[in-house]
Amino acid sequence: MNLSTYTIDLQRGFLPVRNPLKTCGIDAFDNTVGAMALNLPKVLLDTKMRDVIADLPEFAIEELIPTLDLEQRAVMMRAYSYLTHAYVWGAGEPAMELPHNIARPFVALANHLGRPPVLSYDSYALHNWRLLDPSGPIEVGNIALIQNFLGGLDEEWFILIHVDIEAKAAPAVVQIPELLLALKREDADGVLKGLEVIEHALDDMRQTMARMTEHCDPYIYYQRVRPYIHGWKNNPALPDGLIYQGVDNEPKFYRGETGAQSTIIPLFDAVLGIDHEEDELRTYLMEMRDYMPTGHRAFLDYVERQGSVRDFVSAQGKGVLRGVYNACVNHIAQFRALHLEFAASYIYSQAEHGDNPVHVGTGGTPFMKYLKKHRDESSRHLIGG
Repeated sequence: MNLSTYTIDLQRGFLPVRNPLKTCGIDAFDNTVGAMALNLPKVLLDTKMRDVIADLPEFAIEELIPTLDLEQRAVMMRAYSYLTHAYVWGAGEPAMELPHNIARPFVALANHLGRPPVLSYDSYALHNWRLLDPSGPIEVGNIALIQNFLGGLDEEWFILIHVDIEAKAAPAVVQIPELLLALKREDADGVLKGLEVIEHALDDMRQTMARMTEHCDPYIYYQRVRPYIHGWKNNPALPDGLIYQGVDNEPKFYRGETGAQSTIIPLFDAVLGIDHEEDELRTYLMEMRDYMPTGHRAFLDYVERQGSVRDFVSAQGKGVLRGVYNACVNHIAQFRALHLEFAASYIYSQAEHGDNPVHVGTGGTPFMKYLKKHRDESSRHLIGG
């Protein structure tokens, strides 16, 4: 399997092959729309912020797209995503319409990339970091954000922890084709080797997530970071959705940015055979795939069609293989338990401090109920006996 066809890098996994760009290299864009996006921590101080954004030039994205590579398109997508969310959420009462100069190019670009015109995980995390030491690793302490809303250590740390988790997952992601081949050949040693890589990666991911509290304070996250990443689907602040001026007059309903748009955990669920019941939660999880990069989504679909290792491991009886499989499942359950713990302290417990919704997540779901269900469903897939 050629992983590059799925935009998966042999070293970085779902992170981009080339380091994300700060600018796209087209002066007309970089000096206007791009510059405005990068300057959002200052622009959001302006009481006329929405007027300033509405005065930006409108670019004919359809004409530009054939001349752009993937990294340049990612820069533009990131800029329009941040400007859109700043416009909607950055001036008191949320805006109910997005001006045509942002709406039309954003929709055209999003259609080309196969994702909704809203801030998603790809623009928020995967394509939003730079190395401090170019020869060093992709991990917190050696990475910084390219794009912010308000800026500050807490916002930086929150997003960069996600980037680090993606980097920690990469060794497991890229060996999955070999694991599936070993499964097809009924090669127990090959399956064991693949599961050991996954087990190690999941442990590293959990340890990285556990560092969230080092530099991201729950109160600051709730007040300064979270408000900007909400969407306009199942959001009580925008019950009628958002109208994209110049596109059509029908309001659109899109989910906000959420870690559920990362491909990592759904991919490991697929490989390990961790199923989720057919209910509203599963429907939501499937919907989140629409917000993933198309290559990552296609890879996840491919892996799911190959079947999981669970039945094979169960048939092997007791032994090292079963122990490593159960360790993988335990790590996923622990990862989800830690996520649930953070959701409680960073969101649910902050209700008294503000009015951004605490009963639905940025993706518009009753997150506490769903995270508990995820955790419990993961643990139920341990192989006993």
